[in-house]
Amino acid sequence: YHDIPKNSFRYKKVKSTMSAPNPSSTGLFINGQRETGQDVRIGNVTAALAVANIVKSSLGPVGLDKMLVDDIGDVLITNDGATILKSLEVEHPAARVLVDLANLQDQEVGDGTTSVVIIAAELLRRGNDLVKNGIHPTTIISGYRAALKAAVAYIKREMVVNIAELGEEHLVNAAKTSMSSKILGKEEDFFAKLAVNAVKSVKMTATAADVAGDEAMGGTAADAMAKSGKERYKYPLSAIHILKAHGKSSLESHLIDGGFAINAMRAAQGMPTFVEGQDGQPVKIAMLDINLQRHRMGMGVQIIVKDPAEIENIKKREMDITKERIRKIIDAGARVVLTTKGVDDLCLKYFVEAGIICARRCNREDLKRLAKASGGRVVTTMADMEGNEAFDADCLGSCDSVREVRIGDGEMLYVYGCKGHGASTIVLRGANEYMLDEMDRALHDSLCVVKRMLESNTLVPGGGAAEAALSVYLEDYAHTIQTREQLVIQEYADALLVIPKTLSVNAAKDASELVAKLRSMHAKGQHSEDSNDDDLKFMGLDLVNGTIRNNLLAGVVEPAISKIKSLRFATEAAITILRIDDRITLYDTKGLA
Repeated sequence: YHDIPKNSFRYKKVKSTMSAPNPSSTGLFINGQRETGQDVRIGNVTAALAVANIVKSSLGPVGLDKMLVDDIGDVLITNDGATILKSLEVEHPAARVLVDLANLQDQEVGDGTTSVVIIAAELLRRGNDLVKNGIHPTTIISGYRAALKAAVAYIKREMVVNIAELGEEHLVNAAKTSMSSKILGKEEDFFAKLAVNAVKSVKMTATAADVAGDEAMGGTAADAMAKSGKERYKYPLSAIHILKAHGKSSLESHLIDGGFAINAMRAAQGMPTFVEGQDGQPVKIAMLDINLQRHRMGMGVQIIVKDPAEIENIKKREMDITKERIRKIIDAGARVVLTTKGVDDLCLKYFVEAGIICARRCNREDLKRLAKASGGRVVTTMADMEGNEAFDADCLGSCDSVREVRIGDGEMLYVYGCKGHGASTIVLRGANEYMLDEMDRALHDSLCVVKRMLESNTLVPGGGAAEAALSVYLEDYAHTIQTREQLVIQEYADALLVIPKTLSVNAAKDASELVAKLRSMHAKGQHSEDSNDDDLKFMGLDLVNGTIRNNLLAGVVEPAISKIKSLRFATEAAITILRIDDRITLYDTKGLA
């Protein structure tokens, strides 16, 4: 044995695979391929990092855009993390977890989709390094959970600022912060005010169920209501209708407060372009999901006619059926009729004679929103319980006036002074389809941020301030832990610095120097006994000048719930993927599934 040269041995890492069942050797049948242990983790982490690297350069106010071209050549230009990941066809199962994570953040909070993916991927990378160094995944998972709990507690205790103490300009600042990285960044003053006014216009009193569903900052929702002694409100974004119209400058976009715009035009030129209430009575709107074309017999109906004269009577009756329907709608008091289906020329004649505005082929979702806004209902059938046809006047919506307005290349119907629950419409103007779509996405994020801010009444400073403060705090907290979780919490603290580092790199600044300055500021603030240093916890990055500043005073703020949820979602996603140590890909009859 001693005579054999050392370099004669060859070690080869073999992937554990099982296929072609061999019952005599193992007795185990797996019709597929199996990967175990570290191989799976490395594959999962590599896939997650690949997804994070796609969106990494789009983070922050100076982030870059991505151009996505699909198989038929349609182009999408955006820097919204959730939109980018949704448009990609991701096949790797672990990478798909991050795509779902971005979608979840988009639904729950509306903003912060890019940062949540970057944090999750960094936690995964560091967790995988710890496993390589001999720390068990279970220890890493429990350490991440402990770090998350301490981080959320610190944010709620130290970082959160109540809006009531600060004034309303912080709502506008939060909307500006959300827009700063998007296409609307150059006109942020105009669009931030537009977003705040739109959300406030749909203010509604929250029920006990709504309040219970919200996450109250500190204590349960019921406790929060009892402590404040105030009525809570909700701001349903579904009541804000965003309409895109080509032409003019983006600064010509406008908000129709308490009104509604629908992308439809009069069905006939003889109809009036403007209808308003008379003698104090509002204008009544009928919203139909019914075909107002000449009635035809259903398929498969066979009529045997012996007298040729009866054919004319059948045709006349077919016309009369629709005429009676229209007469019932007019008699109920409707002065505007909107339908999702068609209206033929014969029926239009009756509406023109009655001086009624009628629009056909309207979007069903738009009609549902208008019904809610005007206090009416979308009518899907006129049949009553007795089998006769009738039109209930209670289904009509009410408003002050309806006008057809020329916007860009086409016409739209503007409904003013809706009498139902709060509703508003934002009409976006822009040069082309790509610009309008990106404006829509940016405005949606800002509306979500303002809504969260109004409902939770709390904010935290942005620009990497919260992450730097948490990093310093968790490093100190790790020293109080006497188990192996200490190493994991230290890694968690370092992982959070990926946000200020990425922000600095995207802004073409020296990331190492800026982050070092930022950490030293926060360390001084947390360890100092001097009350003058309390404001140091609000210090964040100024990416335009490449310096450190008080981001609370500078107006770079975001909702506290956004920061807390993004930390929770990122940690849970990292834990979910780190927990996996075996992957079996089954074969189908044609090969790998």
